[in-house]
Amino acid sequence: MSNVETEPAELRCGATVDGGRAAGKTRPTALPGVEVLTAREVPLGGPRAMLVRRTLPQRSRTLIGAWCFADHYGPNDTATGGMSVPPHPHTGLQTVSWLFSGEIEHRDSLGSHALIRPGELNLMTGGHGIAHSEVSTGRVPVTHGVQLWVALPDAHRAAARNFEHYVPAAVRLDGAEIRVFLGSLAGDTSPVHTFTPLLGAEIILGPGATVELGVDASFEHGLLVDSGDVRVIDTLLRPAELGYVPDGTEVLALTNESDGAARAILLGGPPFGEEIVMWWNFVGRSHEEIARAREDWEASSDRFGVVQGYPGNRLPAPALPNATILPRSNPPRRRPAPER
Repeated sequence: MSNVETEPAELRCGATVDGGRAAGKTRPTALPGVEVLTAREVPLGGPRAMLVRRTLPQRSRTLIGAWCFADHYGPNDTATGGMSVPPHPHTGLQTVSWLFSGEIEHRDSLGSHALIRPGELNLMTGGHGIAHSEVSTGRVPVTHGVQLWVALPDAHRAAARNFEHYVPAAVRLDGAEIRVFLGSLAGDTSPVHTFTPLLGAEIILGPGATVELGVDASFEHGLLVDSGDVRVIDTLLRPAELGYVPDGTEVLALTNESDGAARAILLGGPPFGEEIVMWWNFVGRSHEEIARAREDWEASSDRFGVVQGYPGNRLPAPALPNATILPRSNPPRRRPAPER
């Protein structure tokens, strides 16, 4: 998926003190160390633009592990505003596509032509450069899901183009149904390759269900709620909110406080120890690197290749900002040590 904002902000993200502009809000939480992030709405291009709810990046939290971008969209009627994103470029990242409902056609410059369907992972690697398009097929009337980006570490940020498809089995635990599409959780492990340790899983909780999940204490975690009200440890999350839990946590207790089922996406990874620059659809390490990627895309460089089979023009790059903004990154956040 593309970030199709016409004036995207340039962000530097890493592990130092936050100094950037707002892209969302936080609200008070019940437990120190659990941070609740609310989304902002962004139109996803086209004459009937589909709105997405973006929770990463924003002022107080730009990364969760290597997860650097989170869009949550739908349910949208494909007859009035489905997904239609022309060919566009990516560098320095992996895209993670996960649907709750709908069907999206993916084409990329590696030659991949695949359908994105509910419960099936599509992961695309665009290190040095890749281009792709995503279009709702219209065969399923409602499009609903998440699109996530993973920043590649410096040693692999020029990785070759790649595309992987994986269908995780459902794991049932204490009233929860869990599908692990990246990493390990609840006794299941995804075989899909990532360049840093990651966790990505869909969790569906039955009415009133509580599940305690053993997690890697070296990871920080984020729970993005799609439907229902979910209590994370001792903090209530509502639909379209993302709850951040810092590293040092060994058990995540999730409780569905809704009358019906609740659904959420759990993300995790060790704190990303590198500063990155994000602008439009590029992840790099400097303003100059981003500018070169934009120049290569506008010049139709071989760096990104060609998406075959898309019936239309590719997406032009927006204008670069006039100046480089100051570094912006995550404040260090750890759960306070217990009193002795």
